[in-house]
This record gives sequence, structure tokens and C-alpha cells, in this order.
Amino acid sequence: MKSPVKIRWQRTRKIVNRLPGRCGRWLALMGGVVVPLLVVISCSTVSRSVVQLPNVPGATYIGSEQCDTCHDNIYKDFVTADHARLMVRGTNALDAGCESCHGPCSTHAESGGDTKPPYIFTSGRSETGSYGARLAVTPARSEETVCYQCHADVRAQFQLPDHHPVPEGRMACSDCHDPHKGSIYLGGGTSALSENEMCLRCHPAERGPYVFEHEAMREGCTTCHNPHGSVNAKLLNVRDANLCLRCHFQQLNGGRIYIGGVDHSASLQEGTCWTAGCHEAVHGSQVSPSLRF
Repeated sequence: MKSPVKIRWQRTRKIVNRLPGRCGRWLALMGGVVVPLLVVISCSTVSRSVVQLPNVPGATYIGSEQCDTCHDNIYKDFVTADHARLMVRGTNALDAGCESCHGPCSTHAESGGDTKPPYIFTSGRSETGSYGARLAVTPARSEETVCYQCHADVRAQFQLPDHHPVPEGRMACSDCHDPHKGSIYLGGGTSALSENEMCLRCHPAERGPYVFEHEAMREGCTTCHNPHGSVNAKLLNVRDANLCLRCHFQQLNGGRIYIGGVDHSASLQEGTCWTAGCHEAVHGSQVSPSLRF
């Protein structure tokens, strides 16, 4: 299959060939320079993320390497973490991975740990009590509030009607995401099955094994569920049969709707695939290849 850039270049050449000689050659020369340049730019990648670090009166940023003095076990693994790539811009750029979440830690380091970092974490709502030596800062931010500084889209999802109980304080972001080691996903970021492990720790009933498995489980729980929040019950991405029809091919024949060679015209009017009494064992079944209990 031809790349979009190559297709556009071929179209440009056809137009140029219709132009007068000198003009056409000039445009062809410019195209020969500009198009490869665009290809290089479009294929370039950014290996580091950039964040705007908060200012805290009386404290300065000292860099993640300083954290190694006391927190060697965490720092040893943190170099592999996704969050270790966070830094500020400019000639004085600082490797502020730890401090991008915990705030500037100069007073924490100078006091030998007696003064807590500006931002420490507890699950749920922000605490109102003080901590360590008093600094001219707001009380410790709750864990999810720190995460929301960069993940505003996730904050919006947690405001939807059906969501995991992070805003209520019964869960924390770190229950599913590890900010200190490797992939931000506790199950790993390269395999859908390892992603499932993160969900199955709290939802063991869906683990199986099943005599008749639902292949969607191999694709990952997020194939059907939004893990942060949804307008639909059970965190479903879609509330009706269209959720299933994204994978299960439908065919129209004489005004009838066939799915898997079976006429579903009437069934689709009786409710969702999992509530109409047909395919309620959506994660897997021990008795029916049609995923029935």
C-alpha cells in the first residue's frame, strides 16, 4: 500500500508536468526539497515529555538524583518508569521526575527528611491537617489531584455517572497505575492480557477459566469498558447491542438481520445482547458456546 505522502507527491508531479517548462522545473525542484523535509518531520518522535512545574515559596527544585540518597530502592526502579521522562524546558532543564509530582524538595533534603515534601499523598479527598515544618503552601494534595494536573481528560471521565470510586476516596490512581516503576500500567503496557490482570485482581469472578471463552477477553477489558468512567452502567463504552455489533458481523438478507448465520431481527428489539436472555455470560460460559449461563 502506498503511503499518503507518496500519493500526494505523485499527484503533485502530474500537476507540475502540465505547467510551462521553467516554472514546472522550479516547482519540481522545490517539491523535491519540501516533500522529503515533511516526511522527516512527520516521522520524528519526542522522547521526553514536558510539564510546567508548580512553584512553592521557600523551596527549590534539586533534581531526581538527590532523591537517591535516602530513597535508593525507589530511585533504582524509577529510572525505568514512564514518569521519569518528565522535565522542564530551557537551558536550565532539570530532571525533575520525582519532583514533578512531589514538588520542590530542597527543604526536605536539607532537613534530612524531617520536613516533608510539599506534596505527599493519601487516597481520597485532600487532608486539612499540616505536615512537617510549616511551609507557605496549601495542604497536601490527594493523590488523584496530583495526577489530574496532567491528566485533565481522566478527571473529566471520573465526573461521569458511572465511574470507579476514585473521587470518593475508596480507590487511588496507584491501585491501577505504578508511577515509580516501569510501565504506568501495573499489568504492563505491551500486552492486552497483562492489562486484564490489573482488572482481575478486583474482579476475580471474570477470570475463568471457562469452557467457552469470549474472545473479547483476549483483546482486553477496555474493549468493552472505559476504566475511568462512562455515561453507561458497568463502565460500558456503548449501552446497547452496538457494543457487540462492533465485533460480530451482521448481514442483511430480505429485510432480516443475520448474525452468525442466525436471524436476530426480533432479538435485537428485545434489549441488549446481554439482557435479552440470550448471551448474558458475556465474560465466558461453562455450559454454552453461545455464552449463556
